[in-house]
Amino acid sequence: MVEIRTRMAVRPHGAYAVTVADRLVLAFEGRTRSRGPVTLASGEAAALALPRGTVLRGGDLVVAGDGRVIEVVAPPEPLLHVTCASPEALARAAYHLGNRHVPVQVGEGWLRLAGDHVLETMLGGLGASVTPVEAPFEPEAGAYGAHHCHDNDSGHGGRIHEFAPPAGGKPA
Repeated sequence: MVEIRTRMAVRPHGAYAVTVADRLVLAFEGRTRSRGPVTLASGEAAALALPRGTVLRGGDLVVAGDGRVIEVVAPPEPLLHVTCASPEALARAAYHLGNRHVPVQVGEGWLRLAGDHVLETMLGGLGASVTPVEAPFEPEAGAYGAHHCHDNDSGHGGRIHEFAPPAGGKPA
């Protein structure tokens, strides 16, 4: 059984592109586990042995013990898509979800979270429109954890989009 011990820090582009040998398809809950057995898309058994606390994101590349590069795939999963009549109402919904430590994906004018009938009822009571959808789930990692990288990110955790100073920098 091959072990997956390393996540590539940066996805190579252009002349430095790598060949992806297999894929690892995991819903969000599975991508939060850094240890344990997994099955590659090819059907091959593998084991995650990543540093504790590692959260894999769709599109990440990991390296198997034999040197093969494996792409992590975030498949569609059942989610609740939340919209509101105003930005203030959406912020209120996000606040209440945050108080419950619910993983939430934030988009322009919407939130997504794993399906939960209690939270669906709560959100409806706050005036939110809640629609079931199937989509890849990539929730925010939090203010102090590593998160998905944007083109302008240094790749280090803790920076919250454009509202925080660059790593090692000072606010403008």
